[in-house]
Amino acid sequence: MRPFEYASPKTMKEALALLGTSWDDSAVLAGGTDLISLMKDGVMAPKRVVNIKDIAELRGISSAGSVLRIGAATTVDELAENATVRRSLPVLHQAARGITSSQIRNMGTVGGDLCQRPRCWYFRAGFGLLAQKDGQSLVEHGENKYHAIFGSGPARFVSASSFGPALVALNAKVKLVSASGSREVEAGKFFLSPTSGEAREVDLKPNEILTEILIPGGNMRSATYEVRQKEALDWPLATASVVLGVKGTAISSVKVVLGHVAPAPWDVSQAAQSLVGKPVSISEDAAEGVGSSAVSGARPLSGNRYKVQLAKVAVKRALLAASGQTPVMRGGAKA
Repeated sequence: MRPFEYASPKTMKEALALLGTSWDDSAVLAGGTDLISLMKDGVMAPKRVVNIKDIAELRGISSAGSVLRIGAATTVDELAENATVRRSLPVLHQAARGITSSQIRNMGTVGGDLCQRPRCWYFRAGFGLLAQKDGQSLVEHGENKYHAIFGSGPARFVSASSFGPALVALNAKVKLVSASGSREVEAGKFFLSPTSGEAREVDLKPNEILTEILIPGGNMRSATYEVRQKEALDWPLATASVVLGVKGTAISSVKVVLGHVAPAPWDVSQAAQSLVGKPVSISEDAAEGVGSSAVSGARPLSGNRYKVQLAKVAVKRALLAASGQTPVMRGGAKA
């Protein structure tokens, strides 16, 4: 690890003054579960690390009218144990419960989850976001069983965020603050599919800090379903987050967002629009049909065709869980 300056500000004003105009100038430290690994591996080498864990305003979960505010430095465990999240936002609560490592649950933060870098082994080995060598894609011509099945490239990594799909499905926004002001970005536009090695996979600038997540309220039912290889610390192979807007006994709107199958959470809500106006109690056949439609645009690589079936089943089971037809459980990919 290269030498670096360490700062631990107590206020946002102090923290923002410590950030630079390039990613080499500084890096923000919250839980540190990703940043420290990146620095050890030489993928990131900031001149200064800015610890924001002691800034009180970045913590906590509160309501303002119908909007739920989640501070970016709120830990995964605090989110999972929050009564309001558990009661009103199963789609987010289940995503948090899917993070099984007690160390990450206690140290990792919600904002850190959204901003974590790709887990692609080529990226972590120093070949950049696009994983290229001599102008050729290492992913397309190499080991790619955990890579993207959606998107036209050139990025082939998958977004590692556990909360991203759920927040996109909830029409959430993130607040980004710099010394010159603040802006709110829709969760669906915060995640990006970079087209160059110099770009980033999230809409965050070097001089900005993600401070909070804002989730609008409403009458809804929701669920997240994930398929993973093992229950121990690992990232899912595919997930689906579903939010059903409800009016009376009928579905008024549907959002379906896939995770871990594309460089950004992948919105396949169009595949579920046939459910609008139908009873909230979704039939198994209807859920399976939506699952099939949701993956119709998949473009698997040589080693990850299996993920198409996983995503299809995740959509089906998330829909059924959101409608109250089946309990949410993590597991295999049989229909």
